[in-house]
Amino acid sequence: MPFVAFPFEPRYVLSIVFVSLYVSVTAVVLSTLASVPLAIAVGFADFRGKRLVTSIINTGMGFPSVVVGLLVLVTLSNSGPLGHLELVFTKKAMIISQFVLATPPITGITLAAVTGVREDVRDAAFALGGTRTDVALTVVKQARYGIATAVLAGFGRAISEVGSVLIVGGNIAGAGGVSKTRTLTTAIRLEARQGRYELALVLGAVLVAVVLAVNAVVVRLGDSKTWTGGGLR
Repeated sequence: MPFVAFPFEPRYVLSIVFVSLYVSVTAVVLSTLASVPLAIAVGFADFRGKRLVTSIINTGMGFPSVVVGLLVLVTLSNSGPLGHLELVFTKKAMIISQFVLATPPITGITLAAVTGVREDVRDAAFALGGTRTDVALTVVKQARYGIATAVLAGFGRAISEVGSVLIVGGNIAGAGGVSKTRTLTTAIRLEARQGRYELALVLGAVLVAVVLAVNAVVVRLGDSKTWTGGGLR
């Protein structure tokens, strides 16, 4: 099928990039603030049902995004428990949806990084007279590469998401030809269906550039530290 010519719309593209980054970064920051302390608490605590909690976290890492979007939509709809907030088809609803999606991978990978730190690191911290808080901070420092990887993995899932944000955001273009709730992924889907393949490719290239930038950060972190046995050496 031949490409359909179109006038390049930099303002439209930039507005989509802004919405994507705003929603994803905000969701991942909020998720990190909740996930990292939770993972550290679960990693250091010893309680009945810990294995069940870990299984739930790991299961959430593969939870279907469209189901998440549907649950968030039902919760925020007029007949839902949070309907009075009128958040449906807004950036806030998209942030909530991406928060739910990003939390399991950030929590799960952080938990694996914390529990993977060698026991002799903890023993050495205790032997040097460290308190429980000191030991926890030492373990977190040793697991910082894993935690960074967790955050980047959460961002990767958020920025590449299409199903849930399409459901709760509506893929709406605002006044003046700028995006209201349209992200890179939902815009690519729309433009491709309308036969505007050049614009879809431009948006796709931007999305790939963002993903490559995230991967470059991970590689740089990996090259700067040696990761062995779940810890840093």
